Amino acid sequence: MYAIDLHAHTRFFHGRRSLGDRYDPVGVRLLTEVARRRGLDGVATTNHDYYTAFDPSPAVATLPGIEITTDRGHVLVVGPDPPAATKPGSLSPAEAVALAHDRDCAAIVAHPFRNSTVRELEEVPFDAIEVNGKHPRSQPLVEQLADERDLPLVGGSDAHYPFEVGRAYTVVEADRLTPASVVDAIRDGRVSATVSRTGFDSLLRRAYRTIHDRKGVIDAIDRSTPGVGTPPGEEETADR
Repeated sequence: MYAIDLHAHTRFFHGRRSLGDRYDPVGVRLLTEVARRRGLDGVATTNHDYYTAFDPSPAVATLPGIEITTDRGHVLVVGPDPPAATKPGSLSPAEAVALAHDRDCAAIVAHPFRNSTVRELEEVPFDAIEVNGKHPRSQPLVEQLADERDLPLVGGSDAHYPFEVGRAYTVVEADRLTPASVVDAIRDGRVSATVSRTGFDSLLRRAYRTIHDRKGVIDAIDRSTPGVGTPPGEEETADR
């Protein structure tokens, strides 16, 4: 059994490519150090529309990945050989999944209820659906979606800053931790999503909930149902 954060980024310099490129090696070291401190066994580096191979960490496995920006939302691709780069918005979700499968990777619906309509595509052969650490109050909807599609759930923090790592993660049943074994476990359904419930994570959730509410990016949660997906003790602030 391994605990892996399947959705993390090595940079927060989104508008400054050259600065971000220089920061990436530092970013991955910080990601793996926080992952180690939080008791994780691995973390996938899923930067937006590009993949870089990083030096292995002695304490925490770094798994190859990329977050592809399709014309309908984001798709996580994790496995031995993700594409080196994709042009944002140039691929459909079906094309992104085909690309992932051609390269022996798993294709995962990322944050299905945030700025995405990928979840509506029943015919696309995704391998899993993500419970995203930034807004776990949508977890009941994600679970329902996964049940309807007969797909496993995985967890990822969607960390853009190192301290966010591990807010959500995936428990993987495997004999050893390799990119190929993780892909096999996802496809076989030997995975489960876990959301961290520490006090620090609760504060982060409230902060991101406020940010996303103001941006209007939680586009599919029924706000007429107070507290949906909200951890006990946080109901009063669920929709502020």
